[in-house]
Amino acid sequence: MSPQNDETTWDGNAMTQSDMMEKDTVLVLDDKDNVIGSASKKESHVFSAKQPRGILHRAFSVFLFDETTGDLLLQRRASTKITFPNVWTNTCCSHPLHGMVPPEVDSPQDVKDGTTLGAKNAAVRKLWHELGIPPEQVPVEKFKFLTRLHYWAADTVTHGQESPWGEHEIDYVLFITIPDAKKTLTIEPHPEEVDGIQWVNKSELIKGMKTGLWSPWFRLIVQKWLIAPSGWWENLDETMKTDKQCDYDNIHEFDPPVEHMGGAGDAGPYLGVSKNSEGSSEKLAGDSS
Repeated sequence: MSPQNDETTWDGNAMTQSDMMEKDTVLVLDDKDNVIGSASKKESHVFSAKQPRGILHRAFSVFLFDETTGDLLLQRRASTKITFPNVWTNTCCSHPLHGMVPPEVDSPQDVKDGTTLGAKNAAVRKLWHELGIPPEQVPVEKFKFLTRLHYWAADTVTHGQESPWGEHEIDYVLFITIPDAKKTLTIEPHPEEVDGIQWVNKSELIKGMKTGLWSPWFRLIVQKWLIAPSGWWENLDETMKTDKQCDYDNIHEFDPPVEHMGGAGDAGPYLGVSKNSEGSSEKLAGDSS
């Protein structure tokens, strides 16, 4: 059964994109990742003169791997998505919500001990909604929480330089590996959420990101951690079975690639320049401009 809030079952299949923007209630944060309130998904993603980078809120990013081959499942966000349509990104990215059962709100202690059941519950809910992956195939205990990143990005590439939309999130990165996932995993993408999926190995991803549209959060994670020397994908078994790659203490801060600055609030740098692996202030892999 799908997760539910206090009054009724949450059913993404019964809501339009606009419904979810109005009705979903995200976790509003301070810059230390403390939950300080709530806002509609729409309100939190509006970039304007009043709130040039929207409202800071909590998110999660799932990276699902075939444990047997080591390949990563990507999705292409649907053209009907309001924010960041048509971009390739990690397996699933969305938001924990207030009022859900099972609960999706993590405390500082949950982060400190690495459990983050709230983010993991939200991940199970959205993998089912977006990709049709049954919850029993991705149980919460199989997810590995690695770290958090604080980033923002105006959706200027798809909505233009004066874009009224963008992201401003503290994002919880979650890995999960499934044995023989390509053969055993049920995947039935929701047509209003996902336009395509693809399994890739590391070299295919690096080559693929030299062209096309890629989400800014995915580009940041890929360059900083995923494909870096001794990175998370280098030894996936070690990443999943030990805490060597885990960082629960720090919130890593990033400004977006330059083409994602601006928006209706004309937002500029304030967290730190996006850098490549050599430390230069250059555009990230996958930049199509």
